[in-house]
Parts: sequence; C-alpha cells; structure tokens
Amino acid sequence: MQIFKKSSENFKQADKNLLLMLKSNNHIITILVILSFIIFFISFTVGRYGIPFDQLSNIFLSKLLGLRKSWPDTVETVLFSVRLPRVLAAMIIGAALSLSGATYQGLFKNPMVSPDILGASAGAGFGASIAILLSFNIIETQIFAFVFGMGAVMLTYILSTIIGRNNNAILVLVLTGMVVSTLFSSFISMTKYVADPNSKLPAITFWLMGGLSSINSKDVLILAITVFLGAVPLYLIRWKLNVLSFGEEEAKALGIDTFKIRILVIFCSTLMTAVSVSLSGMIGWVGLIIPHFARMLVGPNYKVLIPTSILLGSAYLLMVDDIARSLFSIEIPLGILTSLIGAPFFIFMLLKGKRGWI
Repeated sequence: MQIFKKSSENFKQADKNLLLMLKSNNHIITILVILSFIIFFISFTVGRYGIPFDQLSNIFLSKLLGLRKSWPDTVETVLFSVRLPRVLAAMIIGAALSLSGATYQGLFKNPMVSPDILGASAGAGFGASIAILLSFNIIETQIFAFVFGMGAVMLTYILSTIIGRNNNAILVLVLTGMVVSTLFSSFISMTKYVADPNSKLPAITFWLMGGLSSINSKDVLILAITVFLGAVPLYLIRWKLNVLSFGEEEAKALGIDTFKIRILVIFCSTLMTAVSVSLSGMIGWVGLIIPHFARMLVGPNYKVLIPTSILLGSAYLLMVDDIARSLFSIEIPLGILTSLIGAPFFIFMLLKGKRGWI
C-alpha cells in the first residue's frame, strides 16, 4: 500500500514539475515576442539616415488611421522602400536559418550540425559566383544561387545513398555533406581566381560575405512564401522530431517512418537555407548558436524549441543587421559580424557545458 502511495506522490510531483516548466516556457516565449517587437521598431530608427522615434510613430499612426501626411517624401521612401523590406528580410532569414539548424541538430543527433552541413551554403555560393562571373543581374544571381544550393544537397543525398547502402546512413550523410561542401568551396576559390580583380572579384567576395543592402519588396515576398512552405511541415511534425532525437530504432518501434521524415526534414530545411543564402549571401553561425541558446532557455522539446528558435533567430539577425548598418559610416558585411559574435559566444556555451543538448 505504501508503494502505491509513493508512486502516486511521484506522479503528482512529476505533473507539478511539468506544469511549472510549461508555464516557464510560455513566459519565455512571451518575453521573446515582446523583445522581437521592440527590436523591430528600433530597427526603423537606426542607420545613416536617422528617423526619430516620435516621427516614426506619427507615420505609422497616420497610415493606420488615414490621417493627412505631414512628413517629407524622403522619409517615406527610406522607411517603406528601403528599411521595411530589409527589416522583414532580416527577421525571416534569421528565423529560417535558426529553424533549419534546430531541426538538423535533432535529425542528426549532433549539436555541432548547422544548416550548411549538407553543402547548401557552399553550393549557393558557387552558383552566385558563376552568375557574377558571367555578368548576370541580381535576380539571375539569386536563381543560380538557389538552384546550386538545392543541387549540392541533392548530390550529397544521392552519394550518401550509394555509399552508405542503409548502413549508418546519418553518419555517411554528414561525411558526404562535408566532402561536397569542400568541393564546392574549391569551385568558389577557382571562380575567384579566374575573376577580373578590378570588378568581378570584389563583387564575388562582397556577396560571399553576406548582406541585405540589395533586398527589395519582391525579394521579401519570395522569401516569405518559400520559408513559409518550408517551416509549416517542420512545425507540424515537431513531436516526431522529439521521437527521432532518441534514436532511429525507438522511432521505428513507435511506428514512425524515419526515411520519409528524414527526407522531409532535409528538403524543408535545405529549401529555407538555400533561399536565404541566395538572397543574403553566406551568413554563418546563426543556425549553429541560436538553437543552442534556445535549448538553454526551454530545453530540447521541439514543441517549444521550434517557436523559441524562430523568435530568437529573427530577433538576433535583425539586431546584428542594425549594428552592421549603424556602427560605422560604411556598412559591415553581415557574415563578418555573425562570425565575430557567434564564435566567442559558442566558446562560452562550450565552457558552460552541454546543458540542454540532445
């Protein structure tokens, strides 16, 4: 009888702990939503053309309430044609890269995995380099980057299937991805070597550093639709990602088709990574450090980890972009800043230990 009482008390205590954790996670998500909104509005005021916050509030209120215009045309052009697309693009790309990183890390059960592990970033970089070398316009450059990014991942998957033959498929996939990434990085170096040092080489180098200076409203629309198509399936199968993180055998025992789930996760994550890289260039570390930080906040449960990663990623990249365009008189490439911030932060997390890792 006493054993039953003890087990009943243990169950009650576990329920209480679960409820406390859920409440805590809800509070964290609420704080992140508020923080994202604050950074969103601050982002419109920073830059080489400063817009005071009171004027910004007046413009937004006037647009919402249909009041008479009382500000210069220049301010409206900067706000809606330059800053708004850039702010939205930074938030969407940050969310896409962090979500891709979180799902890749769960799929491969490896905290060191990032969205470009299968060659998406290197392939996209090579596609853009070829397009710039051939003097294509910005739209054609983006198309080339997207196609080559998706093609690199397809090559990785085909080679891993041929080499692995279902034996330790995940390890073979990661190793093949590293080889394909190295191969396409070599192609990029070759492209830079044969490029004109006065015009093409600087353009290729600057694009590879990453940035959002050329983003327009059409790019944002394409980005939003593509990322939405990639993010929704991942959100819908978030409970299956929890099961996959325990191992493939356990997932199969629970009736989950691990092959189909792996294909879906790889396709959706690669889709989001490829479209992000094709529009912004190569922006590193976001998909590696943000999922780690999200796990430190809410734990490894993908039901909470996915929305937390999305909110953290969007707020982080938007904040970094604000720094990039306001710290100096010239704009700093995003890839440089994310590396400068990401590397020391990752070392700090390694020193703190593996709490929250899968």
